Amino acid sequence: MDQNEKTKALELAISQIDKHFGKGAVMKLGDAPDVPIDSISTGSPSLDAGLGMGGIPKGRVTEVYGAESSGKSTLTYHVMASAQRGGGTA
Repeated sequence: MDQNEKTKALELAISQIDKHFGKGAVMKLGDAPDVPIDSISTGSPSLDAGLGMGGIPKGRVTEVYGAESSGKSTLTYHVMASAQRGGGTA
C-alpha cells in the first residue's frame, strides 16, 4: 500500500467515524489549534518546564503519584502556596 492509498484510507476512516460519532470525535495530530491553559507553578522551574505548561493546570483534576516519602505532599503544599499567592483558594 503506497502513501497515497494510506492517506485515502485514513481520510475515509475519519469521515466514517465523524458520521457515526460526530465531528471532532477523532482528529489527526496538529489539526486542532493549541488551547492556552492557565497553570499554577509547582515552585520548581525544572518541573514546570517538564510539565510543558508552566505548572499544574488550573481547574482540572491532577493526580500526584509516587513512592512513600518521595515528596508528593511537599509538592502539593508548594502548589497550594503558589495558588494562594495568586489570589486563589486552596
